[in-house]
Amino acid sequence: MSRWVPTKKEKYGVAIYNYDARGEEELSLQIGDTVHILETYEDWFRGHRLRRKSKKGIFPACYIHLKEATVEGSGQKETVIPTEVPLVQEVTTTLREWATIWRDLYVGDKREMFNCVRDMIYDLIEWRSQILSGTLPQDELSELKQKVTSKIDYGNKYLDLDLVVRDKDGNMLDPELTSTISLFRAHETASKQIEDRIQEEKSQKQNIDLTRQAKFASTPAFALFVTLKNVVCKIGEDAEVLMSLYDPVGSKFISENYLVKWSSSGLVKDIDQLHNLRAVFTDLGSEDLKREKISFVCQIVRVGRMELRDNNTKRLTSGLRRPFGAAVMDVTDIITGKMDDEDKQHFIPFQPVAGENDFLQTVINKVITAKEVNHKGQGLWVTLKLLPGDIHQIRKDFPHLVDRSTAVARKMGFPEIIMPGDVRNDIYVTLVQGDFDKGNKTTPKNVEVTMSVYDEDGKKLENVIFPGAGDDGISEYKSVIYYQVKQPRWFETIKVAIPIEDVNRSHLRFTFRHRSSQDNKDKSEKIFALSFVKLMRYDGTTLRDGEHDLIVYKAEAKKLEDSSLYLNIPSTKLEMEEKGYAPTGKSTQNLGNCTISKDSFQIATLVCSTKLTQNVDLLGLLKWRSNTSLLQQNLRQLMKVEGGEVVKFLQDTLDALFNIMMENSDSDTFDTLVFDALVFIIGLIADRKFQHFNPVLETYIRKHFSATLAYTKLTKVLKNYVDNAEKLTEQLLKAMKALEYIFKFIVRSRVLFNQLYENKGEADFMESLRNLFTSFNDMMNSNSENTGMVKGAALKYIPTIVNDVKLVFDPKELSKLFMEFILKVPLGRLVKQKLDCLIDIVHSDLFTHHDCREILLPLMTDQLKFHLEKREELKSCCQLLSDILEVLYRKDVGPTQWHVQIIMEKLLRTVNRTIISMGRDSPHIGSFVASMTATLRQMDDYHYTHLISTFGKIRSDVVDFLMETFIMFKDLIGKNVYPSDWIIMNMMQNKVFLRAISQYAAVLSKKFLDQTNFELQLWNNYFHLAVAFLTQESLQLENFSSDKRAKIFHKYQDMRRQIGFEIRDMWYNLGPHKIKFIPEMVGPILEMTLVPEIELRKATIPIFFDMMQCEFHFTCSFQRFENEIITKLDHEVEGGRGDEQYKVLFQKILLEHCRKHMYLARTGENFVSLVVRLLERLLDYRTIMHDENKENRMSCTVNVLNFYKEIDREEMYIRYLYKLCDLHKECDNYTEAAYTLLLHAKLLKWSDEQCAAHLTQRDGYQAATQGQLKDQLYQQIINYFDKGKMWEEAIILGKELAEQYENEMFDFEQLSAILRKQAQFYENIVKVIRPKPDYFAVGYYGAGFPSFLRNKVFIYRGKEYERWEDFEARLLTQFPNAEKMKTTTPPSEDIKCSPGQYIQCFTVKPILDLPAKFQNKPISEQILSFYTVNEVHKFQYSRPVRKGEKDPDNEFANMWIERTTYSTAYKLPGILRWFEVKSVSTEEISPLENAIETMLLTNEKISNMVQRHLNDPNLSINPLSLLLNGIVDPAVMGGFTNYEKAFFNDKYMQEHPEDLEKIEKLKDLISWQIPHLAEGVRIHGEKVTEALRPLHDRMEACFKQLREKVEKQYGVKTLPPADERRGQRPRSMVRSFTMPSSQRPLSVASVTSISSDNSPSRPGSDGFALEPLLPKKLHTKSQDKLDRDEPEKERKEKKKEKRNSKHQEIFDKEMKTTEIPLQSTEAVILSETISPLRPQRPRSQVLNQMGVDRRLSVSPGPPSSSSNATSSPGPPPITPRSKLSFSLHTASSLELNGMGAPDKGETPPPLPMKGNTADYGNLVDNQDLTSPSTPPPPPPHQRHIPPPLPSKTPPPPPPKTTRKQPSIDSGIVQ
Repeated sequence: MSRWVPTKKEKYGVAIYNYDARGEEELSLQIGDTVHILETYEDWFRGHRLRRKSKKGIFPACYIHLKEATVEGSGQKETVIPTEVPLVQEVTTTLREWATIWRDLYVGDKREMFNCVRDMIYDLIEWRSQILSGTLPQDELSELKQKVTSKIDYGNKYLDLDLVVRDKDGNMLDPELTSTISLFRAHETASKQIEDRIQEEKSQKQNIDLTRQAKFASTPAFALFVTLKNVVCKIGEDAEVLMSLYDPVGSKFISENYLVKWSSSGLVKDIDQLHNLRAVFTDLGSEDLKREKISFVCQIVRVGRMELRDNNTKRLTSGLRRPFGAAVMDVTDIITGKMDDEDKQHFIPFQPVAGENDFLQTVINKVITAKEVNHKGQGLWVTLKLLPGDIHQIRKDFPHLVDRSTAVARKMGFPEIIMPGDVRNDIYVTLVQGDFDKGNKTTPKNVEVTMSVYDEDGKKLENVIFPGAGDDGISEYKSVIYYQVKQPRWFETIKVAIPIEDVNRSHLRFTFRHRSSQDNKDKSEKIFALSFVKLMRYDGTTLRDGEHDLIVYKAEAKKLEDSSLYLNIPSTKLEMEEKGYAPTGKSTQNLGNCTISKDSFQIATLVCSTKLTQNVDLLGLLKWRSNTSLLQQNLRQLMKVEGGEVVKFLQDTLDALFNIMMENSDSDTFDTLVFDALVFIIGLIADRKFQHFNPVLETYIRKHFSATLAYTKLTKVLKNYVDNAEKLTEQLLKAMKALEYIFKFIVRSRVLFNQLYENKGEADFMESLRNLFTSFNDMMNSNSENTGMVKGAALKYIPTIVNDVKLVFDPKELSKLFMEFILKVPLGRLVKQKLDCLIDIVHSDLFTHHDCREILLPLMTDQLKFHLEKREELKSCCQLLSDILEVLYRKDVGPTQWHVQIIMEKLLRTVNRTIISMGRDSPHIGSFVASMTATLRQMDDYHYTHLISTFGKIRSDVVDFLMETFIMFKDLIGKNVYPSDWIIMNMMQNKVFLRAISQYAAVLSKKFLDQTNFELQLWNNYFHLAVAFLTQESLQLENFSSDKRAKIFHKYQDMRRQIGFEIRDMWYNLGPHKIKFIPEMVGPILEMTLVPEIELRKATIPIFFDMMQCEFHFTCSFQRFENEIITKLDHEVEGGRGDEQYKVLFQKILLEHCRKHMYLARTGENFVSLVVRLLERLLDYRTIMHDENKENRMSCTVNVLNFYKEIDREEMYIRYLYKLCDLHKECDNYTEAAYTLLLHAKLLKWSDEQCAAHLTQRDGYQAATQGQLKDQLYQQIINYFDKGKMWEEAIILGKELAEQYENEMFDFEQLSAILRKQAQFYENIVKVIRPKPDYFAVGYYGAGFPSFLRNKVFIYRGKEYERWEDFEARLLTQFPNAEKMKTTTPPSEDIKCSPGQYIQCFTVKPILDLPAKFQNKPISEQILSFYTVNEVHKFQYSRPVRKGEKDPDNEFANMWIERTTYSTAYKLPGILRWFEVKSVSTEEISPLENAIETMLLTNEKISNMVQRHLNDPNLSINPLSLLLNGIVDPAVMGGFTNYEKAFFNDKYMQEHPEDLEKIEKLKDLISWQIPHLAEGVRIHGEKVTEALRPLHDRMEACFKQLREKVEKQYGVKTLPPADERRGQRPRSMVRSFTMPSSQRPLSVASVTSISSDNSPSRPGSDGFALEPLLPKKLHTKSQDKLDRDEPEKERKEKKKEKRNSKHQEIFDKEMKTTEIPLQSTEAVILSETISPLRPQRPRSQVLNQMGVDRRLSVSPGPPSSSSNATSSPGPPPITPRSKLSFSLHTASSLELNGMGAPDKGETPPPLPMKGNTADYGNLVDNQDLTSPSTPPPPPPHQRHIPPPLPSKTPPPPPPKTTRKQPSIDSGIVQ
């Protein structure tokens, strides 16, 4: 059987499909994952992803694309490295890194960034594949690599990733092999490039291509590359297409022509050139860029007949060049780089010539000025591209465009920069114009000019004329013929290229001939005239550039051909004047055998030659031997010659100069002149235009220079200049600039001399150089004013001679000379120049010599030290130091240890001090830190040891040095001078610092530890530095991406561990000194232990025990330590440090240590548990602080602040109070914010005691004393209470403040203000209606919740108008993975322990806790209503429970109520909107007690309603109608009949003898209902509208019947008169329906029944009292909301059963039209069971309960023991509403708890008839439905089924709307 085999070749691959593991042993892969393959078996591989090596698994081989890789190591250590180009690898890793960020951008919906990154990724992928394809030409490949690296660098910057530093080839730098300085400079360069790139990206949007501009700026020359694609032109004959560049402003051609011969068939004549018509117009320079306009011009000349119309071809002359037309395109934008699209084909429209007088140049100018050309589709198609560089460069860079077959059209004239190898001898001749007499003809002649070149013997030179690039040379050139034109203007330029040796013997000959269109006539036409011009003038200079007016000679044709006849006569009119031929008046003159004609002919010439000169002076110097008398004049004139001319003849000129010098060696007549000439020439070459001649000059010196004695003369003249610096300042200045080359000549001359004479005169030469230096030194030392410039020049240029002089002079002596020279520089002057001079010396070869460095380095360090201490020229100082260190880093410069030591001794401290004193904004700080780091990096252990000993015996010096260093390091680590993305630089710096810190630590232990020498501050600084180093951001590996982490770890390991262990050792070394560091060091050590590196934690946590022990040893407690650790822990954890693992380790390690200790066992254990508890809270707090859910944040904040209160840490407690207060303010919880601030205020006294710092934690409060602060706080709190409408609370504080103002501070102004506020508050209490919040109980069950919620129940105070469903939806949004529990019964243990999240939520009813002062007093309902929902800490939840058999006739007999009371630790509202439930108690209420409660509430409700109508005559009558009708109308009767059936029978009384008293009470309550009802009916009668009159009549009839029955059975009761009852009740009652809030009593106020209780039920009514009210599930609504609901109500109305009486209908109608009033009836079904299968229970058994504004009625009666207020004799007491009562009508379990139906909110719709199950709130799923008309539960698919649980990581919370569930699902089942 085969088995897994280790792979040999298949080692590395990339996943090309996603693979999902199907088992434990498999490995999941995503496309693009790279895998390291270890083994193979059949079609499977086994291995791991390169990104996660720990997880190995198997995967199918067919999913992997294998790639080449090299394998390093073997077995466990095996690693694979892809064998791709390093750049491709870099692109790959970059793309992987960017991809993860890109995904995050998508998730975060950052569109713009997402798109930008996408474009960059696509570019890189595209370019990567191009590089891999291997098909790119070299130039494109290197350009592409450049593009790739700059795109990567730009992208990294854009995404805030690390900067990559590269060498000049674009490869990444290895910091290990690169010096610190180079690394720093590479970072600087990279940053700058990226900045430029960012600018470029920005400007690309403005269409400016900066890189292109930069590229062209860096090269002096460029070229226009043109491809002719096609000529679309109907010519009909062969043609010549001549293309060139043209300056339309100066109307002149700039370049040669590019000539293409086009055949009559419409194709190129030379068929080989088809599709390869390419030309490059070279030598363009910056002046061409500056031209206002440049045009690309194409002239077409047809070659054939005179007239195209003539078609009798046999007899016609052919081969005539005739003008046809021109095409012009403006190429300015292409040349200036604004447009660059090499693929775009441009169409250039063609303009034909209009007539014979329409010369081609005229046509060109016409086209340029014309707006558009009527081209009729004729024209040329070309592509154009601008290329940088001269022709050699272009051929190298763009071989695919420009090859040997490409035509090169040069610029006419020299390029801006003349290249030395560019040998050129071109003469451009332009036929300008002529004027020819018609002679004996009737019409002007058709003149054709023929040009040819002859030598003086009359021999024609063959093939020297070039009409255009791309064509071969010809021997004679024929011009274009203009038909019958007297003054033809040709403007045709031809290039004449003659071998240099023939130029002086050659001349140009022009012959003129008339051409006839008839062939036979044409043959007989002879040449009728001739002109000529010699190329060399009589004085040996070349023909001048410019126009020449040639003389036209006539003679016999034969004579004209004989050159000997005309060469001696003048050729131009100018020459004729010069030679003194006076032009006579006659028309013709005879010269020899020729006659001068009246005709005229002009040409223009331009000589472009590197061999011919037009300058007499230069020629005179070159031929100096022929006339020595003019030599001095020629030498002086040389200075005036144009540079280009001299440079062309550089070698000849230099030879002439040195020959003059050598041949006059015994006299010095010419020495100074030759020296000056030499300086002039060297100066020329320094000019940018001729800078490329540097190599020519160098080559000359090396190969052609031969003047062996020149050195003595040059040295002598130079010394003379230096000695007379004041007089010869200007000459000396020029000489200084040329110093480098003068010395090259001197040295070369000396070397040649030595070769000839073997070191003869060595001593003299040395001496002369020494003397020269002495002269320099004297000059530097002189105080003369006007030599300042020269001194500066000396400092600048003298270092340039070093490398040459050292060849013939002892380097050590040279170094000494330099040292003296530098020391001679006057103090305080020329500092920058001096430092720059030193920098140049460092760059010279001298400094690489060990021996020379021995001499120079001490000088440099002294200078540096001096200037650094004076803070002079910091930039140059730093440059110098950096360059020195750079040289010392090299391996090829001899031993450097001693030199590093010199720098260390002299400069390290100075540099440190410079850095310390330098601002972070200084531009040089980075360079200085780099130099300092470089110094430390180049120091080895010996240096460190030596460093300390250099401070000698002076101890304080060592201390100061270490102090400075520690402070500087700490500062640099805390505020790094380099940007955070310079990761390589930062890590290098860290590595160096780490080593330095270790070295200095050793010094500490050695020198400053014993009792006598202990330095507390120094040790302190050490610890702080080490901890700062350890905790700096750039070392926190866990914060980085896995790739970056791996890279850093691979190179540097985890530096934190190293320094952490060192800190530990140093701490233990302290011994008895430790106590001095407690508690100061607790914070830093804590920071260190919190670093998430487990080994480090294990090693350092024991330090805490050591500290405890240490403090205990000295003070028998560790209080200071404990305080410090608690304070610091809070700060650290909040800052993001610490985790669960830390808590566990801390507990484990410290407990182990404490338990072993004799005295610390108990206290230590307490301390550990305290810290662990604190950690738990702080970690919870931190986790939640980034949570969007502010409520969780509040919970955690309270947990933490309570903990601090418990352990008595006042300042921390206050800190968290303010955090809590801020959270509340963000949520607009002003009430809670006020209670929170109040906690702070309570800590303060009304006294003049000073405020402790921690009491004034907020910037807002400026208070010196506690009293002042308390005052300010109270003002703020009152303000918050006011915003939260908690005026009662505000008044209490106001009174306290008023007391202070009145009796303590006597600040009556403040007093009046506070009293005015109070008055306002009192008024608000009575007049402003406040919304009443609901209260909800919420249980969080399951281990999925954080510890502060887990398995706890909380009471929440809802927001204003927040319904239960909204609250629940809000809750579930916060916990998207939580499951909602369907029952209100407490959950099982299984649920509590399960890993999930279960939420139970239901409404509870607050229990009124009335302040003592209000008890037993008649109080306005407005005052009272506040206490029903505020200052409550007990809450009830009730649900019905049946005991015993079900009685079909009367369910009430065995319907018990189970009532649960929840108590919270604090009253609500408080510092939170919710508190944890501290105790739960449950009681059961018997059916009879329940009945009593229900009756009480009903009575009270009627009483309240009546009372309100008495107080406010304007109140709407509708609520009253509803209430009364529900109780008295027998149509819906059934109320207390049920009680009578259930309790007022013998059977019940016998079974429950103990209830007799209660039964009496119930009867009493029934009888008391009548007087209340009577009053209500009376008021109703007074106020009733006509529409409701029938209803009222009906009501009166029913009431009469009811009254008779009750009074007969239970006795008569009477109420006192209304006035009395009204008592002191204020009249300021507000109409309640103005605010939607007050009608929401159900949840909060008393719950009274609507039904009256004592009249026999109507037959068939089934005891149902509430039916007419059902359709209107009424809550007060503002009118607009009502209007919106109207249609819905109508729909639901229709479903109503048609059982209502007529009155009922009228009532309904009326109700619909009027404004909906305050009180509402609620009908919700209560269920007792979950099983849908049980039979439905009769309607009568459904309980109903209605909410009403909570208010105590004021019925007369004896005072009762219960807590409610009753007034003089009257009805029995009404039980306080703390117990909930039920009327025997439909109500829901929810309703019992003050919730109302689930869709209660700002605008609850009315309840429809019971037919619609959904509106019954809850339990439709599984409950006995109450009415037979109720349909069955909806089928499952209609229900809102929760989606399956998402994965473990919760997705972002959905928008709030999604959680709204239909009311079907919103119920709770018991």
